[in-house]
Amino acid sequence: MESYRKLDPARVRGLVFDIDDTVTRGGVLQPEAFTAMHRLADAGLALVAVTGRPLGWADLIARQWPVALAIGENGAGWAWVNGERFHEGYFCDEDERARHAALLETIRQEVAARMPHVRVTSDDRARRCDLAFDVGELVSLPRSDVAALVALIEELGAASSVSTVHAHAVPGPWNKANGASRAVADALGIDLAAELERWVFVGDSGNDAAAFECFPNSVGVANVRSQLDRLPVPPRYVTDSERGAGFAELAAHLMDGRG
Repeated sequence: MESYRKLDPARVRGLVFDIDDTVTRGGVLQPEAFTAMHRLADAGLALVAVTGRPLGWADLIARQWPVALAIGENGAGWAWVNGERFHEGYFCDEDERARHAALLETIRQEVAARMPHVRVTSDDRARRCDLAFDVGELVSLPRSDVAALVALIEELGAASSVSTVHAHAVPGPWNKANGASRAVADALGIDLAAELERWVFVGDSGNDAAAFECFPNSVGVANVRSQLDRLPVPPRYVTDSERGAGFAELAAHLMDGRG
C-alpha cells in the first residue's frame, strides 16, 4: 500500500467514505473528521457516506451531515436532500424487498435457534433491507464464531459481509461499490463508472472490500492493517493515522493541493 500523499488533489471530484472506524472511534464521530467533512464540502467536493448502519441512520445523516448523499445497509438504499425536499431510493424494488424480508426472517430464526449466544445489533429496529448481528460493537465474538455465523447465513441463502462491528446477512445483490454507483446516479445524476478516477473511496474493513476493489483511488485509514486478511484486494493507499484522524489527514492533503 502506498501513501495517500501520492493522490493528485486537483483531480478529485468527490469522496465516498465508510463511517464506523473510518470517521468514528468507539462508535462516536470524531470532531476532526466532521470538521474535515465541512471543509471538503465547502470546497465543492461531493461527499457520499456509505455505511453498514441502518437506512434509518442514513435518513438522519443525509439531513444533518455535510454530505450530498447517505447510503445505508452496505448499498441497499440511500437518502439525500435537494433544497427543502428529502428523497430516498433503493437498490431493489418493493416486490424484491418483500421477498428479501421473508428470507431475513428465516435467518433471524435459524441463528437464534442454532447460535443462541449471537445477538442482532442494537440498531436493528432502524433497518429495512438487511439483518445484522453484533460481532464487535457491544460484544466481541471470537473469529471462529464469526466464521460459523457467516457460514450459516450463506447456507440459508443470503450473502454475508463483515465489518469491525457487525456481520450482515445481505439478501440482495448490492454492496458498497455497486450501491454507491446506483445511488450517485439516482441522487446526483453522475455516472460514477465514467469518472471513477476522479473519486476517492475511504474505508477500513471487510465490508469495504468491494469498494476497495472497484475504486482505483482507494484509501484505508491506518487501522485497516488489522483487517487485511479479510480483504481480497487491499486499498491502494493508506493514511498514517487511524480512524477519524486518518480521514482528517487525507482531507488536509486534498485541501492543500487545491490551492
